Amino acid sequence: MKREGSRLSARTVPTRDAAERERAFLVGIDARTRGRGAKGSVTAQAAAARDAAHGTNSGTSSVLQKSRKDGAPAPASSDGRPSIPEFDAEESLTELRTLAESAGADVVGEILQRRDRPDPATLVGAGKLQEIAGAAASVNADVLLFDHDLTPSQQRNIEKVIARRVIDRTQLILDIFARHARTREGQLQVELAQLKYLMPRLAGHGVEMSQLGGGIGTRGPGETKLETDRRKIARRVRHVEEQIENVRRIRAQQRQRRESVPVATVALVGYTNAGKSTLFNALTRAGVLSSSKMFATLDPTIRAVDLPSRRKVLLSDTVGFIRNLPHALVSAFRATLEEVQRAALILHVSDASSRLSAEQDAQVEIVLKELEAEKKPRLRVMNKVDLLDEEVAEGLIADAERERLNAVYVSAVEGAGLQELLRRIDQLIKEDQVRRVRVRVPQKEGKALALLEAKGKISAREYTDGAVLLDVEAPESVVRRVQEWVVKSRAK
Repeated sequence: MKREGSRLSARTVPTRDAAERERAFLVGIDARTRGRGAKGSVTAQAAAARDAAHGTNSGTSSVLQKSRKDGAPAPASSDGRPSIPEFDAEESLTELRTLAESAGADVVGEILQRRDRPDPATLVGAGKLQEIAGAAASVNADVLLFDHDLTPSQQRNIEKVIARRVIDRTQLILDIFARHARTREGQLQVELAQLKYLMPRLAGHGVEMSQLGGGIGTRGPGETKLETDRRKIARRVRHVEEQIENVRRIRAQQRQRRESVPVATVALVGYTNAGKSTLFNALTRAGVLSSSKMFATLDPTIRAVDLPSRRKVLLSDTVGFIRNLPHALVSAFRATLEEVQRAALILHVSDASSRLSAEQDAQVEIVLKELEAEKKPRLRVMNKVDLLDEEVAEGLIADAERERLNAVYVSAVEGAGLQELLRRIDQLIKEDQVRRVRVRVPQKEGKALALLEAKGKISAREYTDGAVLLDVEAPESVVRRVQEWVVKSRAK
């Protein structure tokens, strides 16, 4: 089945999953058509990786930093807002497919319609809605997933015609968060976002409000039936907000204890599935869950990392970002994302193998701005270079070194580039600066000598008159502990 201005496809799904996984039919809408270059070629991948590292996207102004050396921000448009590169409709539908699979669904069909503007009543128009109803019925779909936010009235109007559950993009993302939340803190934050999403949708009590059947869009608050009384939900919202405030207080106390010692925090941020958790594991050997599924990491993890200077930093893994990330989620996860706000350095992880890396980076920048963290010191980490052609990857790394870009190319899976990444982090961290000192430590002070051996780099050693004369590079916190034996000191 095919019409001008739309694309329709159906898929056959193995019957072994039928009893376990929901059958999802995807609906995309493109209200504005624009051309794209060739997809997937090595040249396109290299251009995307280079553009993302430079903060540009094939001539499109990005909100990312365009300067290769001084980090000056990109120019804004005439209305003062940054120019944002956009996914085209095909790419957006591909992302929706990945989201659906992360929610545990089998995609059995999809349709993409191109219109001048969305229909205010049904988004896609009455005629197209009838076509979608027939297509969904032909593949026995359980749920329709729209790659667009639906108003409550649009959702009800569509359900009347489709006679199936209808889930919009925001509700799908909320469901994935509910599916992956493991800690009490994460579950509370997801529940708050879901309740705020539900509030304007209480009228109608349509199929989308039923919590009895289970499945996509029904996880979260109320496993059997979500109470739709507005007053009760408002009371629950207040209760959850109080619990989250307690979480924020506990996190603030933990942060104060960490900040009482000179250990900087480095936060990993990036588009979902850019490889942040894999990179986190490679640097810390923490063993946190890393998965190709979107939003596999929701609960923040913090681990210590040793830098080449022997200093320690705390590395924080955070939830991935995505375009049009629901504002309710950003607000609900603010307690978790405060680690980004308070970080001494942000590692912005990008997928170097993706042709969309520059667009994805622009979406990350939007969320950082919402968190008021866009001016934090930042280092771009171009991950997944192992998926690029070897010559292309070598050329990109050489370009970055020659042009002194604020970017490091790495492969978290293969471990390539990690030492250079640690070296660059070491250069950028200002806390607990390294000092070069000459110390004369009595040989009987074994504890002090062991401290300097473990925490410093000794370049010269001389034994004289029952003491050891050492030339050492060590963090300021270590130097303070042996200050009584310092003979000469200067900054590194």
